[in-house]
Amino acid sequence: MSKYVLRETALHLLTRIGEQGGFSHVLLDREIKKQNLSPQDGGLLTEIVYGTLQRRDLIDYYLQPYLSKQKKLKPWVKWLLYMSVYQMKFLERVPDHAILHEAVEIAKKKGHKGISSLTNGVLRNVQRNETRDLNEISDLIERIAVETSHPRWLVERWMEQYGEEVTTNMCRANMQHLPMSVRVQPMRISRSAAIEELERDGYEVGESIFSEQGLIVSQGNILNHPLFMDGKLTVQDQSSMLVAEMMNLEEGLTVLDACSAPGGKTTHIAEKMNDTGQILAYDLHEKKAKMVSKKAEQLQLTSIDAAQADSRTLQDIHSGQSFDRILLDAPCSGLGVLRGKPDIKYHKKVEDIFSLRKIQDDLLEHIAPLLKEDGKFIYSTCTVDQHENEEAIKHFLNNHPDFSIDPDFVSDLPEPLQQSEGLSEYGLQIFPYQWDTDGFFLTRLVKK
Repeated sequence: MSKYVLRETALHLLTRIGEQGGFSHVLLDREIKKQNLSPQDGGLLTEIVYGTLQRRDLIDYYLQPYLSKQKKLKPWVKWLLYMSVYQMKFLERVPDHAILHEAVEIAKKKGHKGISSLTNGVLRNVQRNETRDLNEISDLIERIAVETSHPRWLVERWMEQYGEEVTTNMCRANMQHLPMSVRVQPMRISRSAAIEELERDGYEVGESIFSEQGLIVSQGNILNHPLFMDGKLTVQDQSSMLVAEMMNLEEGLTVLDACSAPGGKTTHIAEKMNDTGQILAYDLHEKKAKMVSKKAEQLQLTSIDAAQADSRTLQDIHSGQSFDRILLDAPCSGLGVLRGKPDIKYHKKVEDIFSLRKIQDDLLEHIAPLLKEDGKFIYSTCTVDQHENEEAIKHFLNNHPDFSIDPDFVSDLPEPLQQSEGLSEYGLQIFPYQWDTDGFFLTRLVKK
């Protein structure tokens, strides 16, 4: 694919994601497959789209002095400027003159002479002049919001919950590339054998501290490797691998995974139990439940039964005290996964957190009775908001005296996590800057 067509494609995706709320990871993945892009072209397209989204507000701050206050830019022109400035300021291997030339050509083709002149003039100003100093912003919250391209309400909220240092570190981490991590299917290959094979093929890999099955891939596209294609490896963020590791699993248990799609945690549970016992995996959407079945098939796991159901109604299907272990990986605001899905931060509103919390409370309320006495219940989310995490658990425990936090929870964590600043009396909050992972919360409850 020519670099011109690649940038045109990036502009199309950015305008769609930025203006219509499409999911960046879904649209990118679809485009790369549709165009059958080489790893190099796919990598550059991903870099431009994610990088521009991650730094949208900072780039806008850089552009403001060169844009007329009266002129309202068409959305595609705005995104063309954003992606061009991103490449000029943050990508070293692409020369400015090439970026400028292609931006002007795209503007000519999509617009008229006035738009191509504006594009040329603005980008030449950006090229010639120093970038605008962030110290011009005296308000601390506003400065962090602009520097790290997070909405002001979110920075304010995190400041209230965690203070300046954690908030700043978290916002800055959300602008960094998230390393790929994978899990070995231990019944088909050991971690050491996988490392050996990958290193032989030129990949750079390291062991994860979160799971004895986890690998961090710092060099090489794992999706093209035979081990992945053959279902001996599956992609999963390290923080989410912690879930199955913390469930105290053993062979032959009956396990409920209440919100199971896309199936990463479900299949990990099956692997930890050597594909014995029974895992009942539910999802609200039939299409998503089918994804779980497909993932189990890819990894050659037979102990998983996936089906569509609203988990708030599972008491109509299962009698009380049916399960040895329950996982509720609850629907949440997703504010922990902004590194891999940067568009989330622009589309979420504070009200979403409160409406999701209602669903989390309902799920906890209706699923808890299905746990056997002395059973263990894991609650997890991929968010970093206390209202959805610690406060949800506190509320549940206040209303259910037969449940408590498992006293062995902390000592069962991998050793480096046992001293984490994210530990509270209600569970573990993992921040995205701590271990180069997604932001994630989990806790383990026991039924007395």
